[in-house]
Amino acid sequence: MFLRKRVWAALMLAALVAGPLATTPAGAAGTMTVSSPQDPGSWDPIDTFLVNWASVATNIYDGLTYRGPDAKLVPGLATSWEELDGGLRIRFHLREGVVFHNGEPCNAEAVQFTFNRLLGEEGNKGPQRSNYTAIKAVDIIDAKTVDFQLNKPDPVLLTKLAGYGAMIVPPKYIQEKGDAHFNANPVGTGPFKFVSYEPKVGIKLEAFPEHWGGAPKLDKLEYRFISEPSTAVAELQAGRVDLVIPPTIPIAMISTIKSDPRLDIVTTASPTVYALRFNTGNGITAKQEVRTAMILGVDRQAIIDSVLGGQAAPIASFQGKLSFGNDPQMQPLPYDPEKAKALLKEAGVAPGATVQIDIRGNDATFNEVVQAVASYLQAIGLNATIKPYETNVLLNDIIPAGKTGEMFQQSWGGWTLDFDNTAYLMYHTGEKWNPYDSDKELDAMLESQRSITDRAEREKILQSIARYAAERALEMPLYNLNAIFGVNKRVKNFTPVPDSRLRLTEVTVE
Repeated sequence: MFLRKRVWAALMLAALVAGPLATTPAGAAGTMTVSSPQDPGSWDPIDTFLVNWASVATNIYDGLTYRGPDAKLVPGLATSWEELDGGLRIRFHLREGVVFHNGEPCNAEAVQFTFNRLLGEEGNKGPQRSNYTAIKAVDIIDAKTVDFQLNKPDPVLLTKLAGYGAMIVPPKYIQEKGDAHFNANPVGTGPFKFVSYEPKVGIKLEAFPEHWGGAPKLDKLEYRFISEPSTAVAELQAGRVDLVIPPTIPIAMISTIKSDPRLDIVTTASPTVYALRFNTGNGITAKQEVRTAMILGVDRQAIIDSVLGGQAAPIASFQGKLSFGNDPQMQPLPYDPEKAKALLKEAGVAPGATVQIDIRGNDATFNEVVQAVASYLQAIGLNATIKPYETNVLLNDIIPAGKTGEMFQQSWGGWTLDFDNTAYLMYHTGEKWNPYDSDKELDAMLESQRSITDRAEREKILQSIARYAAERALEMPLYNLNAIFGVNKRVKNFTPVPDSRLRLTEVTVE
């Protein structure tokens, strides 16, 4: 409770400091300013998995398909498609007259180039390639028609084509300028085009009037990278930011923002789940009974009630209720500190054994959560220490290299709304987010469901994967958090999205 009061006081102080400038608008009419908690570090679609990349880049790029806030899949750069050869070939019919922001035509050649690059040497450097390995080749039929030849059917492929690595990129621009230039100077076919980028500071976009879907209603769109939640909230209160996107808003500040007549809090159900994953490779957490004991020793429902203000739901596996593969009958392990102590004693863990928890330092709400987790672990005889990292350092340097402590924060959006997108990347041997574990049985289960088109059969396998991972205690599942947006009421026609893939074409500002 003391921590929450301290965080609240710091936020209020920052707001008061910014107070005298509260009448300064975020921008002139037609300009919207968005606070994002993280600079992705690259704007190349094949280089990232970050939702904060998607919240910007969904406005810069288009995919063959598109999924909006209602989670329905609709045509994007492809106007239609049909499955051929028993699902081993998909023919896409491309939209006429589409151009990239640099004037280059978006045609079959661009689609083929995009996927050759994604599945080739350049794509192998990034985290997206494994999502698209069902694609064997992309064949050009004519300038407006392409065939995707598949190694095996992929029941989630059409959804995957709506985001991240599948965004269509300009071949001539990349060939002439190079990959490094493209990373910092993105060109797509989306409703907004790139203007400038200052690392760690922000990125500026402007409307692209030639967009095939029509010009956006905003003239300019500016993103500021504000990692400190108190600063982001203060800038919203001061009127210098119009929208603060997840996961920035501290739960403790929701009521304060709501009490400001100029501001509002908008929430929606989200696929985003939080867990503390275990180092299963070495240390005391290499033992399954120790991992199980640590899960039993933490009252996660109490944390949801007291720290998260009811803006979250408990999870039994590393997915929420929006995820295909979630089993509503599966229950989280109960809070049982006495059983936890007994398991630790049986495992030979000495009282006072140290456990390091690595977290993203800029997540104020999760910092409170992990403080509570550490207190519960202390109560069962473990000395938990918390080590915060700058987010990009934790995600790019520490976790993939297997340099974490006994536990580390993992937040995952599961943007395809399908458990495969989470489970394969978290549990399969050799994946970036699985630096410690190798389980042949689990690998086989993960691989088996990827080519099954029977939804009921595939759902059973995904549910089995969730139960298997829970039995092995590969992580401490914590909660499924709502997407929480702070917004200035001068913003009109804003629709919150569950997966942070914000397309702001219909938004206006007053």
